[in-house]
Amino acid sequence: MSRPVSEQVARSERKPLYVKVVTQPALHGCWSVNISETGIGLIATPRRPSEGPHENEPVEMAFSLPDTGAHVRVHGTVRWRHDTAGAGGTVAALGISFGAFDAADGVKLARYLATAHLQVVVAFASDDETRAVRQALDGVASPHFAAAAEDVHALLTRGDMAALMVCGQDESRALALVESLAELRAEVDPTGAGPPSDLAPRIVYCAPAAPDRLVALFNAGRIYRALGPWPDPDVLREAVLQAGREHGFRTEQWRMALELERNLMRERALAQTPVVGVGRHGEDVGFRSPPMQRVMEMVRLVAPHRVAVLLQGETGTGKEVLARILHRLSGRGDSPLVVQDCGALTETLLESELFGHVKGAFTGAVSDHPGLFVLANGGTIFLDEIENTTPNLQAKLLRVLETGDIRPVGGTQVRHVDVRVVAASNRDLGEEVRAGRFRADLFYRLNSFTIDIPPLRERPEDIPELARTFVEQFNRTLKRSATGVAPDADEVLHGYGWPGNVRELRNVVERAVLLSRPGEMLTRRLLPPALLSNTVPRADPTGDGSLRARLQQVERDLIREALERHGGVLRRAAVALGMDPVTLGRRARRHGLWKAE
Repeated sequence: MSRPVSEQVARSERKPLYVKVVTQPALHGCWSVNISETGIGLIATPRRPSEGPHENEPVEMAFSLPDTGAHVRVHGTVRWRHDTAGAGGTVAALGISFGAFDAADGVKLARYLATAHLQVVVAFASDDETRAVRQALDGVASPHFAAAAEDVHALLTRGDMAALMVCGQDESRALALVESLAELRAEVDPTGAGPPSDLAPRIVYCAPAAPDRLVALFNAGRIYRALGPWPDPDVLREAVLQAGREHGFRTEQWRMALELERNLMRERALAQTPVVGVGRHGEDVGFRSPPMQRVMEMVRLVAPHRVAVLLQGETGTGKEVLARILHRLSGRGDSPLVVQDCGALTETLLESELFGHVKGAFTGAVSDHPGLFVLANGGTIFLDEIENTTPNLQAKLLRVLETGDIRPVGGTQVRHVDVRVVAASNRDLGEEVRAGRFRADLFYRLNSFTIDIPPLRERPEDIPELARTFVEQFNRTLKRSATGVAPDADEVLHGYGWPGNVRELRNVVERAVLLSRPGEMLTRRLLPPALLSNTVPRADPTGDGSLRARLQQVERDLIREALERHGGVLRRAAVALGMDPVTLGRRARRHGLWKAE
């Protein structure tokens, strides 16, 4: 297997790719809906809910790239999966990150994404129209010409066409083709024979037709643009490009909707389970430093009161964990806790997600959506990275905080909700207000109770307990048996600056547990090299500078280096040091550097 393609080329945007995908474990009716150099989005129609890979499980995939015919095989990991029951059976959506490709398949994919144009079907074009279309679309789209309706349908089953141009001078033939494609507007093909039809190609109509007939087709969503016979080349090019952009937007909107729905379901489940670092009754396990003790005192003080809370701190300090503790201690623990990252969506999508929308409010709003504030009614909503919201959205959030009234996008009915708002920011919102990037009135409303969370480097007393908690957690999830953190590793953890805070510590411990042998303590050799090179040695707290203490330190360093150099194999390290393996094992255990399996 080759290294991941993300290490070979720069990351690209997601692009539509509607091709059949074969997976192992097998998924029935599996299609790609988008792809980038680092991952792929899939839909499938499993015969049963347990079919195929699930979240955090490995998966092998094989698919062909359109036009080139290149075959790609790749190993990946399922980052999320969402199953929805519909009239035609279960539909599964999966987000998969790429791991390693077979041979040069990663390079094939990177080249394809770098050179791929919009794929356009051109139906019924005459020889003169064919030449005009080629000239108009040169460099921006790849036209595929079809002389018969059967050829058009065959090209569309490839699944990667972003637009369909209907040409020719035969009005009845052109309109019959448009009508025959109406079936592609079904919500999802229940047979698994094709991609989601809401993502079907947009039709650019360039054939003759009566104006009233074109208006009816446009209003019914059957055609995207009507240009008439022999349109101007610039107009034609722009229409195709707009159809492609609309197609890509709908693809991204569809993918985002699935991810949002899946994240909401996960948050509901998490609200009913214990939080890492929090005891069964909400006690502050893992927080032993005086700064965090003061933070916990403030959390316990404000939790029972319906007051908006603002959590401020660097990324990774545990703001969401504190929001969950606050929710549990608020008396609303049996009601939903809904989490939304305000930096993950555009203003339009975020407004729809928070406040909901009514059917027909915008393109793609095929049904009413209640919104997260309604779903959190009676509970708590956690708005992370609130500094990324726009002034327009901030005004609407202020109204919700002051009145509790919600009006969905495109709706006229107002609904009152009882929701506790907890907001979080990675930046000082006071400074954001002074810089004109955040509304002062919303800040003052949120600033009624602000809790500043100190970074991990200012509370090193929390590191041992947090590390122990993470070791226990990853022993369970990774099925390992690490027995704790050795003194040499603990020294490194204390000497590091932790720019990523608790999140970075968690990732470091996860890696070490994964690399550990059965029954082994987490030693210095299991830590990332970047951590070792950026560690400031910790001063001896006892101040013992005696010859005996210094000799013991020298012995400990020599044994540690020998074990690291020989991959932790005690016998090889003993040969290198000229020692008896039994003697070396006894001394290594005394220094906490080795534990017999």
